[in-house]
Amino acid sequence: MTGRLLIAVGLGLVLLGLVFPWLGHLPGDFRFGKGPVRVYLPLGSCVVISLLLSVVLTVATWFWRK
Repeated sequence: MTGRLLIAVGLGLVLLGLVFPWLGHLPGDFRFGKGPVRVYLPLGSCVVISLLLSVVLTVATWFWRK
């Protein structure tokens, strides 16, 4: 069960990256680095993903209850 869930989540992330290639390059995504140390804070991408998931789950639960 857990293995199948991990595979499904991984495939979902790959599909998300193929469908939305601009994720990770939004204005709210911050990148800092000096030398070998790099820090990446994808705040803008997290907000967009959160909004999309909220809409999808709201619509799914709305259809489920009918």
